[in-house]
Amino acid sequence: MGRQQRPRLTLDIADTPTYAIGDIHGRYDLLLKAEEAILRDGAQLPGQKLIVTLGDYIDRGPDSAQVIAHLMTPPPDGFDRICLAGNHEIAMLDYIDGWLSYDDWMRMGSAELLKSYGLDPEHLPLIFPSGVQLDAFLRQSLPHTHIDFMRALPVMLETPNVVFVHAGIDPMLPLAAQTEEDLVLIRHRFLESRIPLPKLVVHGHTPNDEPDIRSRRLNLDTRAFRSGRLTVARFWQGRVHLFST
Repeated sequence: MGRQQRPRLTLDIADTPTYAIGDIHGRYDLLLKAEEAILRDGAQLPGQKLIVTLGDYIDRGPDSAQVIAHLMTPPPDGFDRICLAGNHEIAMLDYIDGWLSYDDWMRMGSAELLKSYGLDPEHLPLIFPSGVQLDAFLRQSLPHTHIDFMRALPVMLETPNVVFVHAGIDPMLPLAAQTEEDLVLIRHRFLESRIPLPKLVVHGHTPNDEPDIRSRRLNLDTRAFRSGRLTVARFWQGRVHLFST
């Protein structure tokens, strides 16, 4: 059985103050601070508002389980929330579904994820010397509600003027022809291209010390798990405003 095709959403946000949050990577503390800052900022703006999270909620940081549990709860009053898939969520599902080995999964910083679920990545291979037994145990132990949540995450949100994705787009292809692999994994062909992009592309995936602001793309991944800085962008009335926790 092949991998599932993820939803791709379209939405007109012209009249909706919209907040995009960069890669969280297990920093539940920073996610809460970001939402507090968004609530303060949004209190000045009219109508229903939208929060878009750009993927990579898990791995590397200490609280992956708490981040997923929080994103599964209703958004703050007066807000809607769209959570996009990142390559780390897809890698976890690939492990669950047998597409990715335990060792390869651990190389993505997933030991910290297991710890957040109360599992010991150092001793589990000693308890289950057979890889088949270890895989079966983990697939049973990780909360199925969290796994189902990750399976349902869309891979792109397209609006009239802005595209929200995890990693970027292939500049050579129209938006309708983008592959899922590029949307969650692309780097150099996107970041180094001089081909004009069709819309402003808001993304994460490639860590920077500061938000990377270009005329047609905006990278919000500021290495939250290590830097302690989670970056948010607000889109409203054709303007972009950045702030960090």
